[in-house]
Amino acid sequence: MEQKLKICHVITRMIVGGAQENTLLTALGHIEKGHEVTLVTGPSPGPEGELLKTKKISGLKIVVDENLVREINPYRDISAYFSLKKLFLDNSFDVVHTHSSKAGVIGRLAADAAKVPFIVHTVHGQAFHQYEKAWKNFIYKKSEKIAARHCHKIFAVAQAMVDQCVAAGIAGPDKYKVVYSGIELAPFLNSADDCELRRKLGIPDNAPVIGTVARLFPLKGYEDFMPAAEIVSKKHPETCFLIVGDGIMKDSLKNWAESAKMKFFFTGLVPPSEVHKYTALMDVLVHLSLREGLPRAVVQGLASGKPAVGFELDGTPEVIINGKTGFTVKAGDVSGVSDKIIFLLENPEKAKEMGMAGRNMVSEKFDSRKMADILEEEYIRGLEGRK
Repeated sequence: MEQKLKICHVITRMIVGGAQENTLLTALGHIEKGHEVTLVTGPSPGPEGELLKTKKISGLKIVVDENLVREINPYRDISAYFSLKKLFLDNSFDVVHTHSSKAGVIGRLAADAAKVPFIVHTVHGQAFHQYEKAWKNFIYKKSEKIAARHCHKIFAVAQAMVDQCVAAGIAGPDKYKVVYSGIELAPFLNSADDCELRRKLGIPDNAPVIGTVARLFPLKGYEDFMPAAEIVSKKHPETCFLIVGDGIMKDSLKNWAESAKMKFFFTGLVPPSEVHKYTALMDVLVHLSLREGLPRAVVQGLASGKPAVGFELDGTPEVIINGKTGFTVKAGDVSGVSDKIIFLLENPEKAKEMGMAGRNMVSEKFDSRKMADILEEEYIRGLEGRK
């Protein structure tokens, strides 16, 4: 490597989630390349679990800023701004790379004030959306517009994110670059149905499995997944449904499944390093989140060779290529979801063909090492352009 960089990533929380996994894999990928990397994060309590406790990490300097919190809190936000500015000044970073809305705004303003040579941000998903209160959307959009003027480049995990930002007037299209969110491919590419895990979960050996990997929270699509599962169960009562994740909706979903007499299996919180064992059990992966940057769970399912069914919104159609790697339907179309699941169950050869097409696409586009390479090139190009 010709140039060793000092890089600082800033993210609001390091819970178990897609944006956090993306950030950690980027940081570790750049450490492997010989760069010096620091990660600044706020406290990460909650049912989602703490990502930094699930993975062996070597060479990454971690700074926890107690004032960097998700909620809007003027006192703590101002305190976080000044502590970040001091950190940037004291460490003379070449690159500050921010993630998530709160850390993205405060981090970019602080980095610009500290005259960091190259400042970038990644859009993993939108803070502003149709399910948010109007006044909050106004604040989010205004804040993003201001922050965009204080950085040099904005990356997005899907083209849909770029289109939404440009339409909202955050910045012009030239400021953006799509860098697909990579995963550690090998565990998924090499995964196989584990009979022992099936037995441990209580899933019969030959039962078809429809699965989803998502936090058990509102807007993650369970309000549509459950009625779709009921329709599938009536036609194929042997079907089992596997929910990989944890969250505040767990009890209500269990009660729903029991009252409808469906065969549901809940794993609870699963470390990212173990997810491949569960996607390997699935015949179809279903992902019905109502707001999504790029659905990481779908990428993982496709890497395992499983076809996917999802809603036609945000970045989902960029990974579920309709009719090729699975099926997309209009958001909220429960009967459409159940129809596609039933089709895949009744046409196993077509399902296998779609799963293999998805595996090939993911292998080409979604390797975390490729993501790290692209970002490194962007950092170096950006720094050279600032000289």
